[in-house]
Amino acid sequence: MPAYSPNDSTILIIDDDVNLIRMLSHILKDFGRVLFAVDGEQGLEIAKKHKPDLILLDVGMLPLDGYEVCRRLKNDDATSKSAIIFVTANTGMDTEIACLDAGAVDFITKPLNPPVVQARVRTHLRLQHDSAALERLAQYDALTGLYNRRYFDKALEAEYNRLQRHQLPLGIALIDIDFFKKYNDTYGHLAGDAALKAVAHVIEAATKRPAEFVARYGGEEFVVVLPQTDEQTLKQYGQMICDEVLALKIPHDTSDIFQNITISVGLAHAIPTVDSSPQTLVDRADQALYRAKTLGRNRCEISSA
Repeated sequence: MPAYSPNDSTILIIDDDVNLIRMLSHILKDFGRVLFAVDGEQGLEIAKKHKPDLILLDVGMLPLDGYEVCRRLKNDDATSKSAIIFVTANTGMDTEIACLDAGAVDFITKPLNPPVVQARVRTHLRLQHDSAALERLAQYDALTGLYNRRYFDKALEAEYNRLQRHQLPLGIALIDIDFFKKYNDTYGHLAGDAALKAVAHVIEAATKRPAEFVARYGGEEFVVVLPQTDEQTLKQYGQMICDEVLALKIPHDTSDIFQNITISVGLAHAIPTVDSSPQTLVDRADQALYRAKTLGRNRCEISSA
């Protein structure tokens, strides 16, 4: 995981006491970017926009108290991952339990003790960094650096639902390296890994529009999600990546069709509906991929809805 650096962090202070905001800002000036809000509604807006790593939240604010602000932050996907530390003058057990029940990770008592504030903030920023790094590792394929199958399954469902709401088209491309087992048997697994990375790089470089993404689907297979793509553009994309992989000129003397590495591509296109599913679209792309292989490989085929 990358080395932890507090300077990469964003901290949001939400408090209606301007003097306390100044004090906390001074105490935490070396911990990264410090933002502030003077009431709960403003704090919610800033948190949603900037997605801070850590929020220092006053309990006793009006009209929204800290507990309500905390609950709203935790119920919003945009801010739910921010760690929240309550700042309160109350030191009783009931207050501590209420803070934790609302979703906070810790609390700091007033009057402020600067070394204690810094120690607690440092600890939770480090935990946030480590958690984010682990989550990132869980989403990516270690060899190619692309998203992995686990991420693809979740992201495709979210994109499918989004486009269903707006009645916009979605394209899928399933990509398979032709005769890859023969390549590994001939050149060895180190060369096979290098070839996988080279092909992955070409596909990723060709997938540039917002919301488009590439994942390693398994073995020598890749999958591309292409939102708001019409059928003609999808066909052009499939042919383009076939051409660009061939242009790599990676020798493959044991291929049945060519002396360089090639790919086969299966395409599927639809406007998502409540009567269909993401898996239906993937299955159609898989059928098109099978047809591309049957028809000679080094080509793309599209499934008709």
